[in-house]
Amino acid sequence: MTNEDYSPQELAAQPVAYWTKVAYEEIIAFIRREQARLGFTQPQFWLLRHLSKNDISVDGHGMTVLELVDAMHTYLRPEDDLAAEAETLLARGWITRDADGRLWITETGDAARADLKAQAPAWRARIHEGIEDADYITTLNVLRRMMHNVGGEPA
Repeated sequence: MTNEDYSPQELAAQPVAYWTKVAYEEIIAFIRREQARLGFTQPQFWLLRHLSKNDISVDGHGMTVLELVDAMHTYLRPEDDLAAEAETLLARGWITRDADGRLWITETGDAARADLKAQAPAWRARIHEGIEDADYITTLNVLRRMMHNVGGEPA
């Protein structure tokens, strides 16, 4: 069904928790399909981003898998196995592991990270297709207010 199939009153009565979960699952599934099409998994991309001084890492210092899990704990999904994903990246030569178990990104890995990151604007455009920036901003403000109303802290 589309929005046009509902009256404004029916839409206003819809449960926000249901729709935010459905939207989250659909959008994550889309992003993961697009990454898989390019030979990546989302957790592999996150590993590369966290290890790259050209991205999330402030200093490019190596990290253990446990440190990486801790750094990503707010967005890892139950099925994400960073240790297994790291092994795949090691086999590709995109990261290395030192004697202390710290993972380090290689030049090849950083190039792969940059190539994948370059796809993000097209994916965002597809997700936002037909949505005005003002509507998107309103949606985010409404969600942030709902979080505030229930005692949560908007990000």
